[in-house]
Amino acid sequence: MPLSTAQQTICDDDSRFRVAICGRRFGKTYLSVREMARFARYPNRKVCYIAPSYRQAKQTIWADLKDRLAKHRWIKRVNESELTVTLINGSQIMLRSADNYDSMRGLGLDFVVFDEFADIAQQTFTEVIRPALSDRQGHALFIGTPKGMGNWAKDLWDRGQDPTAEDWNSYQYTTLDGGNVSEEEIEAARQDLGEREFRQEYEATFETYAGAIYYAFDRSQLFDMRNLDPEVANNETLHIGMDFNISPICAVVAVKRNEQLYVIDAIEIYGSNTQELCDEIKNRYGEDRKYFAYPDASGGARSTKGQSDHNILRQNGFTVKSPGRNPPVKDRIAAVNSALKSSKGHTKLYINNTTRRLIECVERQTYKGDTRVPDKDSNLDHLNDALGYLTVYHFPVMRPIKEDKTSVFGHF
Repeated sequence: MPLSTAQQTICDDDSRFRVAICGRRFGKTYLSVREMARFARYPNRKVCYIAPSYRQAKQTIWADLKDRLAKHRWIKRVNESELTVTLINGSQIMLRSADNYDSMRGLGLDFVVFDEFADIAQQTFTEVIRPALSDRQGHALFIGTPKGMGNWAKDLWDRGQDPTAEDWNSYQYTTLDGGNVSEEEIEAARQDLGEREFRQEYEATFETYAGAIYYAFDRSQLFDMRNLDPEVANNETLHIGMDFNISPICAVVAVKRNEQLYVIDAIEIYGSNTQELCDEIKNRYGEDRKYFAYPDASGGARSTKGQSDHNILRQNGFTVKSPGRNPPVKDRIAAVNSALKSSKGHTKLYINNTTRRLIECVERQTYKGDTRVPDKDSNLDHLNDALGYLTVYHFPVMRPIKEDKTSVFGHF
């Protein structure tokens, strides 16, 4: 079967790490088999295909892989129980599942395919496979459909688009680009699916993460620090939202221009305290600035080394701006969403494109199930809370005042 133009483009790329975001039925299986065979044609290579589950690995590619290798008479033996093919040149092609990624520790690999990698835990690559590629200078192909803005697949794709990221390249192709599905069938699918689902599954676009709390965030709202005038580097007042925890204690640093907030930095320190956070901020931005702090209101009473967190901020020269109690969580969330993009399409909150951890938190934090209770188990909430304290102070949610209709003996 000949390659489509899109598939050929991916194959011709000699980048060490390739990321291919593709629509359904693009031809990912055929492309994966071809690339594994290409790397295994050299003697004594170790090639691995990783799927989200054992069943998926076996059902998706095992039969196609054996058929293709058998046609070329490359097979020396097949181990069905371990899903491993040994070639006559001594190379091995093995299929593995990511649901038990620790079992792959210690492998030395020349080439790896991550299929539907958006469904695979990021640690499979960072903790296990990336070290396995090091001694052999191995290559990797990440291929699959997108799973929303908050998934690590988007991070890898962005890395491949960064011209400064050596050895990385990324592609984005629709189902039609694969050449396996007709335009008529794609149009039929468009009628059957919702707009978001169709774009994600067939057009391979990154859609807003399901259940996202900060649904108004869009990466077009990111700004480049180089486009902000140089006052930031001198003595401009800094506005800092803070969330007090031991692990992590957090701060979101911003400047205010023409009634707009520009977040220039985000700080997370684990196993720390309020004094160390103050020291870190001043190490980064100097002693002589004016600092306005917008902390968690509960820090006015809670003690750190015998003093309240708010008093520690004041002793370090921070002007504390905090209400007597925190506004409701839903108001903080509403304030951030409204500042990111109001109902009239106006943006009052911009985030620096280098604050990757904050961007991750804003994109990925979701509600629990079908509730409106933010999920705090993912450790994505602390920086978002700091951002919320800062934003709701500057752009508070204004609720209509209810007229008092109570009466006493018939008089209002």
